[in-house]
Amino acid sequence: MTGRRRHRRVPPGRTSTTRPPSSLRLHAPTVLLLLAAAALGLAVATARTPHVPERDITQRPIEVTTGGYVSSKTCQACHPAEYHSWAGSFHRTMTQVATPETVRADFNGTRVANTHGQPMNLERRGDEFWAEFDDPAWEGPENERPRITRQVVMITGSHHQNIYWYATGHDRGVNILPAAYLIEEQQWAPRSAVVLHPPGQSLPMLNGHWNAICIACHTTQGKTAFDTPFLSAPFESQTIDTTVAEFGIACESCHGPAQAHVEANRNPLRRYGLHFSDVPDPTIVLPTRLDPQRSSQVCGQCHSVWEFYDLPGERFANREGLPYRPGDELRDTRFIAQPSVDQNSPEIRALVQGDPEFVRGSFWPDGMIRVSGREYNGLIDSPCFQQATDPERTLSCFSCHGMHQTPDDPRPIDEWAATHQVSTGMNGNEACLQCHDSIRADVTAHTRHTGGSSGNTCYNCHMPYTSYGLLKTVRSHTISSPDVSESVSLKRPNACNLCHLDKTLSWTADHLSEWYDTPRPSLTDDDTTVAASLLWLLQGDAGLRAITAQSMGWGPAQEASGTSWMVPHLAEGLGDPYEAVRFIAARSLRSLPGYGDLNFDFVGPESERVDTALRLLNAWRGTESARRRRDPELLVDRSGALRVEAMRRLFDRRDRRPLFLRE
Repeated sequence: MTGRRRHRRVPPGRTSTTRPPSSLRLHAPTVLLLLAAAALGLAVATARTPHVPERDITQRPIEVTTGGYVSSKTCQACHPAEYHSWAGSFHRTMTQVATPETVRADFNGTRVANTHGQPMNLERRGDEFWAEFDDPAWEGPENERPRITRQVVMITGSHHQNIYWYATGHDRGVNILPAAYLIEEQQWAPRSAVVLHPPGQSLPMLNGHWNAICIACHTTQGKTAFDTPFLSAPFESQTIDTTVAEFGIACESCHGPAQAHVEANRNPLRRYGLHFSDVPDPTIVLPTRLDPQRSSQVCGQCHSVWEFYDLPGERFANREGLPYRPGDELRDTRFIAQPSVDQNSPEIRALVQGDPEFVRGSFWPDGMIRVSGREYNGLIDSPCFQQATDPERTLSCFSCHGMHQTPDDPRPIDEWAATHQVSTGMNGNEACLQCHDSIRADVTAHTRHTGGSSGNTCYNCHMPYTSYGLLKTVRSHTISSPDVSESVSLKRPNACNLCHLDKTLSWTADHLSEWYDTPRPSLTDDDTTVAASLLWLLQGDAGLRAITAQSMGWGPAQEASGTSWMVPHLAEGLGDPYEAVRFIAARSLRSLPGYGDLNFDFVGPESERVDTALRLLNAWRGTESARRRRDPELLVDRSGALRVEAMRRLFDRRDRRPLFLRE
């Protein structure tokens, strides 16, 4: 964007301040009823924003059902159970209009002090939500950056974070507030602080970013409708008429446009005839009736790293919406990045030419996906997906997950949603044993861990927490076996040392060699004498440090490794240059016995962060915990003192290459 931004006056929110005429008198019973209602907390006098029909809204994207889309509300009448479970899922709330029912944060005169700029002031006006903050589009001197006041109109995210979008005042273009709301912590944090990116590097806040980018995977059949390609011209010179079939990931995202289905099934005889037959209804797509490859692509349309093949493809999607429909071959209309097999493809080379850190920001060096929300990339790299010849035993997304709760699922719907919609019975070893039946008779003989322990769970060994996103880790969806060589050559944590945080790589290599004949790689002295977790914390890149700090807060790892030795190492993480790493280190510290009330501002002044870390370290030195573990592998000598010189030597070898993870 070039030139100064022209500011438009945004009309203030409407609130009712009209007083009734003095001659108007209420009868006593009416007054008493109103007082009683007020006592019960009913908003009898709350100013309400007049309802505006969706098509008449001009300052944000709107829902428009065209092109065969009819919306999930149409599905509800005939499919109430499926509608109910979908309505309780986080797919539904992927994008929402900002209303009193959807906004989780407190806007009532809230002042958000730290936004890496001047404070952000929040205000509620009737049913509307407003924010005052520094203008992100200002290109003049920093000390002259103007303040702007904008209405918050949309929200993305409802599980871990709320990202709030405001009306820019130009057509339907929206932009992001400079702070995000962390739901579990119930706190605001600078937008740049909740993304793992290089310190000192500003995070772009581009007008129209949601319209052009986020819309693809946060709505159903979104049409960006920029008259020229995004960023090809100044924002305010572009015409933007963004529409969606539905906000959030709705029924038709997975089943396809449903107008033909609705019209065909108006006849109840046809409906019930199909219900009691095995004949699929040709007017709609049931992903579970597709083959494993095509069914997984229904999820992969969003849960993958992808790009358009060319500009004409982008312009078509901009105008008509993405052309993929459930049941299609996904790669026909978009490029799915898979560096594990095609790192030298023309498409990958073009992406790297435009963004040299593209591959490193999303993938480990061998091409395994390392960021969350891209689980389809992990699936297609898995041997269980690639090598299976029997469609009934081929891994797919639906092997473990379901888009709807089944009638036999006893879990509350919010628990089902919070556990990533894992199907009934598939949150344990059954997910793997349904295909690997030969292990069923004696799982312990295979895992070499006692029954009921975390090490006896297939997920923990074959789907470790090596993907990162949203200030946490998620399980890798590339099914693999533990191998120390991954940690040596790729700097990727192996499953064993993510649980046995107090053990060395050499310890793990010995056990894998003895139990499974896994080749033992060449190891350095440090690999033999220092716990792998401490090597990763001290030497690893920012992503590896975040994963390790998160693992120190993981219950099974704490049980297997003990926690008495973790305090000084997590305290060191409070001073990490990456804000996301500091946040995770503090959260893991709070999970340790005696540290639940730790007061630490991960975006506060550096001097305060250092003081907190030193205070924790000095207090730890005098505790029984410090004397309990005097293992040299944990960089503690026999007197209970930290081996500072060894720590400094490892720290000097840290991978300091800037890292921006594309979550």
